[in-house]
Amino acid sequence: MEKKISISLIFSFLIILNICAQSHEKPLSWNQALKQDSGWYATSEAIKIADNLLIYQHKSGGWPKNINMAKELSETEKEEILMSKNQPGSALSRATIDNDATCSQLYYLAQVYKESGIERFKQSFIQGVYYLLEAQYDNGGWPQYYPIREGYYEHITFNDDAITNTMRFLQKIILSDDLFASLNLSDEILHNAEIAFEKGIDCILQTQIVIDGNLTVWCAQHDKNTLAPANARSYELKSLSGSESVGLTLLLMSIDHPTKDIIACVEGAVKWFQSSKIEGIKVIEEINEEGKKNKIVVEDKNSFPLWGRFYDIETGKPFFCSRDGVKRNSLSEISYERRNGYRWYTNKPSKALEAYLQWKKKHL
Repeated sequence: MEKKISISLIFSFLIILNICAQSHEKPLSWNQALKQDSGWYATSEAIKIADNLLIYQHKSGGWPKNINMAKELSETEKEEILMSKNQPGSALSRATIDNDATCSQLYYLAQVYKESGIERFKQSFIQGVYYLLEAQYDNGGWPQYYPIREGYYEHITFNDDAITNTMRFLQKIILSDDLFASLNLSDEILHNAEIAFEKGIDCILQTQIVIDGNLTVWCAQHDKNTLAPANARSYELKSLSGSESVGLTLLLMSIDHPTKDIIACVEGAVKWFQSSKIEGIKVIEEINEEGKKNKIVVEDKNSFPLWGRFYDIETGKPFFCSRDGVKRNSLSEISYERRNGYRWYTNKPSKALEAYLQWKKKHL
């Protein structure tokens, strides 16, 4: 009897410890909130975060970027957000598709609605979809910000996969992805989403850079009027992109019945990836004379292939830039701040080359 009581007490004590541990867990970050098990999205915590999204949502239907929208808000903070997002020029007033903003909020709202059925989240979702449709240029591209923010933000923005992520989202709506089925979206929305997707594909085909008659890849941003490669920030000069071009190529390969133009586009991009890979090097961090971490390039015959973030359109060689906007030939030649504050090499094209093997069997 004493043994049974002892075991029972121990079990109760462990339960109490577990409850205490859970109560001291760190609050979810926005990224963590996007990766929970499906059942969690019906909880009071998930619904509270969804209500945060409604507070942050711009009147245009989109959301600002780089904000932890899972953070619990006081009543004072809520009032400040509502005031700030209506003040022209404030960070909260700028709705964008950059850094996965807007699309990530829409995925979250869809998940919460699917699990909870709360109508206000469906209405917020629909408003967000209309934002994406309205923000699209007639030529099929999207600016980084909408309403338009003057400057390089007006360019057709492939940078950081902004357009790729937007089109992937629309593609899931069109294909009636399981996540969106419960929303029972209108035929009008589905039709307009399909038109926007098709226009986006056409824009991708039109902006692919042609060199000496050969299709290659894309710049991280293109002029909204001429569709030509364009500069962005001072160290982001017009170029052939070894990074953003990957997402665009994979998107094209995801189309079930590609046209001849799409097939040619994919073939051209893959050929460029194959010819532009850099072998025998890797990027490591060393501790410099000042005791700071510093990225350097070293030889390594056994390393996996890498690609430059930017390639010169005329020479086809990778280049690197400090904030002075001057092209340089190696990572070591640019400023410490840009050398270590930006990703100048990537292995992303390897994903496209791997996917291409299966795509080729299916379509060629």
